[in-house]
This record gives sequence, C-alpha cells and structure tokens, in this order.
Amino acid sequence: MPVVAVTVCPHPPILVPQVAAGAAHETADLRMAAIGAVKSLANLDVVLMIGSGPATGAEFGPGQTDMSAYGAREVELGIEPNAPLSLLIGAWLLREAGVSAWSGLTVAGDAAPADCLALGRELAADPRRIGLLVMGDGSARQSEHAPAHLHPRAVAFDDVVAAALATADTAVLVALDPFIAAEVQAAGRAPWQVLAGAAEGRDWNAHLDYSAAPYGVAYFVARWT
Repeated sequence: MPVVAVTVCPHPPILVPQVAAGAAHETADLRMAAIGAVKSLANLDVVLMIGSGPATGAEFGPGQTDMSAYGAREVELGIEPNAPLSLLIGAWLLREAGVSAWSGLTVAGDAAPADCLALGRELAADPRRIGLLVMGDGSARQSEHAPAHLHPRAVAFDDVVAAALATADTAVLVALDPFIAAEVQAAGRAPWQVLAGAAEGRDWNAHLDYSAAPYGVAYFVARWT
C-alpha cells in the first residue's frame, strides 16, 4: 500500500508569524504542532498535499510566489502562483519542516463525497511510498467572535471530526454531511473525505496533536502511521 503516512493540518494564514504579526504568540502552539507533524512525512518518496480549491484536479508544484496577498510579501512559499490558500499554507509548512519532494492537488470544496472517495482511491493506487498532507479547517462558526456567526451545529460537527482524526475512523469521515459542513463553513470536509478514500481498509496508529478553536474556528493537527 503506497500511502504510508498521513498528516492533517489546518490552513489559516495566521499560522505564518509574519501574517499574524503581534498575535503570533497566540497561535504558537498550533504552529509548532503543525510543523512537527509535517516533519513526520520526511524521507518518503513524495508528499502529496490535498487542499480545497475552486475545482478538483488542479495540480501545483514548486515555483515562486509569496504571501503578499496576506500582507507578508517577504514570505516566499516556493509554490506555483495562483495556488489556493490551502496549498499556500501547506507549502509554507513543508518548507518549515524541511520537506522538499512534494506536489499539490486540489479538490473542489463542494465536491460530492463519492467523488472525494474516488479521488482518494485513485491516489492510493500510486506505486510510490506516499505521505499525504491533508489541509483543512473545521467549522468557522464556533462562537459569536468567529468569522461567521455562531451556528448551533458547529461544536458537534467538530467533535465528530476530532474523534475521527484521533482514531483514524475513515467511516466517520466518509459520513460527514456536505450540507452541514457547508452550513458550519468547514473547509476541510472534502479533503478529509479524499483522505478517507486513500486510507480506507488499513490499520493506522493515530495521534491527534492539536484540537482547539481559537477565534471560533476549529483547527486540527493529526498524524496517522
């Protein structure tokens, strides 16, 4: 089986200290957890980033771009221009973790679960030893101070995701409702279901390294080996 390691990370711009600026200390624990988890993907044939984007199947590789769109022109990311936020932050994490052999692939944020599973199964057929870096945020509606107003289903949705990531429960990830995910603005739903397709039928050792909702947005860092 070619997928031998999985890391799940969120993709808020504030992970990058130069973007967070004076608030960088508030996300230090998340930043350290994410970089540490990505380091576990080193020494594989290739790392494949999966992140949400406008459409499924857009591929991105190393290139030249920066975080100027988020006020940090000095932060070079080493990824092709026009990459979506999920892959921009993924590229930054890979650079910080010292992982150089990687490629990026998008999945549409509104992709049907069946299509996400099919994509994951296709990725799992690759003969190389692959590490997956799955980029995705939980709900953005956990509090009145969140980017969107509090939603009554947000906390329960995120609790389900956290438990699934902590136990490598692909069946639970498959069952995530895309309509509820859209209501609570959980950007990770489609990438997590791609993960489920790539990892199904395997026994994984799972570790949930971070699960919290600073600023009312749920962020998870997990490692499966």
